[in-house]
Amino acid sequence: MEYKDYYKILGVSRDASSDEIKRAYRRLARKYHPDVSSEADAEQRFKEIGEAYEVLKDPEKRAAYDQLGSNWRAGQDFRPPPGWESHGGFGSSQFSDFFEALFGDRGGFGHSANPFEGIFGGRRDTGRNTGQDQSAKVTVSLEEAYSGTTHNLRLQTPEPDGRGQVRSKLRNLRVKIPAGVRNGQRIRLQGQGSPGVAGGKPGDLYLEVHIEPHPLFHLRGKDILLDLPVAPWEAALGATLNVPTLGGEVEMKIPPDSAAGRRFRLRGRGLPGTPAGDQYVTLRIVNPPAESMEARKLFEKMRDTLAFDPRTELAGH
Repeated sequence: MEYKDYYKILGVSRDASSDEIKRAYRRLARKYHPDVSSEADAEQRFKEIGEAYEVLKDPEKRAAYDQLGSNWRAGQDFRPPPGWESHGGFGSSQFSDFFEALFGDRGGFGHSANPFEGIFGGRRDTGRNTGQDQSAKVTVSLEEAYSGTTHNLRLQTPEPDGRGQVRSKLRNLRVKIPAGVRNGQRIRLQGQGSPGVAGGKPGDLYLEVHIEPHPLFHLRGKDILLDLPVAPWEAALGATLNVPTLGGEVEMKIPPDSAAGRRFRLRGRGLPGTPAGDQYVTLRIVNPPAESMEARKLFEKMRDTLAFDPRTELAGH
C-alpha cells in the first residue's frame, strides 16, 4: 500500500500548530464536501482530508506518525511489519488501508505509546514494553519565546509498581524552551515520558508551547507586528524615531508625507531562527488634544490655511 503524507493532504508544514491544522481542515472540508463541491474527486478528497485530520489533531497519533514520516516518503510502498495485524478498530470503510495498517484498534494507543515500534527497529520487542508518551502544555511570554527560557513542570506520571498495578507519581521536571519557539510548536523530550514495563525504555514527553498575548506586540508566525503612534507633524515632516523591538530599541526613519497605515519592515527583528522573522511597524497618527486656547488656534489656523479635504475620495459616492 502507498504511504500517505497527511501534512501534504492538508497543505500544512510539518511544524504546523494545532490551530493551523484545524483551520486547514475546516477550509478544505468546506471546499470538498460532496454536498457542495463540483470537483470530480470531491468525495475521495473529503475522505482523505478527514483521515489526515484524525491523525494530526491528536498529539499522540501525530507524534507517532511524525516518527514514521522520517523513515518513509509519500509515494513509497508501505507494508507493516510481521505481527502488526489490524483489527479494524475504525472500520476500513471510513479510513484507508494505510491508516488501518498502522492504527486499526490501536487508534487510541491503548497499551503502547509507540505503535510504530518494530517498523523502525526491524522487529517488535514483545518482552520489553516501551512506556507511554506524555503530553503537556507550557505557557511562555513573548520575551521568553524570543530569548529562550527554562520552566519547571509538575507532571503526574503513571508508573508500574512491579505488582501489576499502576500508580500515579508526581515529579518535577526542568525543561528548556529554545529561543525562537513558535506558538503551538511541539517539543519532544526523549525519554521523559512514562517509564517502561519490565525494563522497557521510557516514553517521550511532548510539550506544546503557548505564547501569551503581549500588550505592545502582536505575533504572526515568526514575525512581530507593532502599531507605532506618531504625531501629525512627524508624519508630515518626517522624523527619526526610537522604535521598541524584542531585542531593544532601534532607530527608524519616517519619510515626509507618511500617511496613517504606512508599514515599515525591520528585517530580522522578529523571532530568531533560520531565517529570523521580521518586525513590521504600522504608523498610527495621533492628534494632540485641543484643550488650550493656543492649541485650538493652531488647529483653526491649519483649517483656514491648508487646502485639505480628507474625504475627497468619497465625493460622488
